[in-house]
This record gives sequence, C-alpha cells and structure tokens, in this order.
Amino acid sequence: MKPEITFLPRDKYQGYILPISYVSSEYYDVTVTKLEKGFLFQIEKKPLDYPFHYHPETMNYPDRLYLDYLDDAKAYGIIINDELIGAIETAVETWTNRLRITELWVKEEYRRKGYGKALIEVAKARTIEENYRALVLETQSSNTNAIDFYLSQGFTLIGLDTCSYHNEDIKRKHVRLDFGWFPESKN
Repeated sequence: MKPEITFLPRDKYQGYILPISYVSSEYYDVTVTKLEKGFLFQIEKKPLDYPFHYHPETMNYPDRLYLDYLDDAKAYGIIINDELIGAIETAVETWTNRLRITELWVKEEYRRKGYGKALIEVAKARTIEENYRALVLETQSSNTNAIDFYLSQGFTLIGLDTCSYHNEDIKRKHVRLDFGWFPESKN
C-alpha cells in the first residue's frame, strides 16, 4: 500500500528537528591521486574496522526543516498514528535551475518498506512539474545504505567535496558525495 504523503506547512514545522541517524559497517573509500596531467578519483566500497555511528545528539547542527537560507523550501511527510515517521524537504537552486533535496529521513523501524521511495517520488514530481533540469542531494561516504538507496532510485554520482564537513574528511571516512537525478526530458 502506497503511504499517504502530507504537505508539512512552514508555520508548523519550521525548525523541526529530524532525528537522522545511521550506523554503517561499510563506507565508500575516496582516494584522490595527483597525476602529471590531472587527477585520478577512485571511490570504492570497503568494510570499516569498526561501525560508524551518526546520531543527531552528537552533532552541533542537527537536521532541521525550513531553514531561513533555503529558497522556496517545501516539506512533505508521512504521518502514522499522529507521528511523523518520514519527511523530505526540497529547495530551489535558482541560479542552477536545480531542485535540491535538503532533508530526507525515515524513522528506522519504517525503513525498507517503500516510504523513502514514496518521498523521493514527491521530489521527482516537483522537479518535473516545476521544470528543473536536475534533482540533486548530498550524503556522506560513510552512509552506504543511503548511497545504495539513491542509486536504486536512479541517482548517479555527480561530484564530491573532500573537506565539506572537516578538513580531514577522507581520513575520517566521511566525505561529501553529491548525487543527481535527471528527468528524461532534460538529458
């Protein structure tokens, strides 16, 4: 059964903290090699020596909906028994004519049941309906479940940033990876 997706109004959900967390026993190892005439980037899934834990209570900047700097942000959620169990937020990048997924979260016990896919479909529909050339997002190289999910939803790797979160992101195995989805009419 397809979940019911509800618009989450700004006046009620601005600043709402999404309790995004994950544990991973793998990561995508990012290697950058300087060559004589350029650079070689390699990204390979590898096992971690110990599980990587990401929990919002350990972060200085928890994930929140409707941050003031976002342009034309819209958030949608899945509510079951009066509880928000999943949400997606998108915002417009006017200067690039892209739509960015700024937040995507599904409560752990509801994962792998089609809720994430349903939320992604909302973002894809907005991309098409509002005529953006791409739908983009970022995640971390340590979040292999998210990466594998995005790949299964038709996203492709479009870039990386080796110092987005910390100056030693590669060493910390927590590199920003950017993914994009392109509507067929925009290819």
